[in-house]
Amino acid sequence: MAEKYIPRLYKRYKEEVVPKLMKEFGYKNVMEVPKIAKITLNMGLGEGARNFKIIEEGLEELAVIAGQRPCITRARKAIAGFKIRKGMPVGVKVTLRRQRMWDFFDKLITIALPRVRDFRGVSRSSFDGRGNYNLGIEDHLVFPEVDYNKVNYNKGLNISITTTARTDEEAMALLEALGMPFAR
Repeated sequence: MAEKYIPRLYKRYKEEVVPKLMKEFGYKNVMEVPKIAKITLNMGLGEGARNFKIIEEGLEELAVIAGQRPCITRARKAIAGFKIRKGMPVGVKVTLRRQRMWDFFDKLITIALPRVRDFRGVSRSSFDGRGNYNLGIEDHLVFPEVDYNKVNYNKGLNISITTTARTDEEAMALLEALGMPFAR
């Protein structure tokens, strides 16, 4: 029988990170140790309200990056200044959990972030106060799966990492132990 695939970073989390965090924060139970609950990827494509091809292109590219089919986000209310009516498509998003989440996070910290121009680490101040981390990437072409020749224009990408940590300090320790390259 074939052995079940276990993501490399998940294995590292179980074997190295959990014991380290238990010792550092004095957790008595393994279930107390914070973990990554989900990762949400979002592309805001405001121009997509007038040109649906941009939304379709964003759907394809985000599907390739995430390995999962994204959904279209629509405007909740009309904004006359941006020429947007309620219900118009304004972006695409996808939520990753379990195996795909671990594979994406591994790809993010080992391949994509080091490819960012003039990269000196991610900000330590992007936590929300509840142990979740938000990261913005200006150019989605840092992901190797995206075919540069098929891209008509560069799109930004927002990455939200939701953890079960109660504080930002616990979440930072978790992400740092997993290999997130924080700026010094």
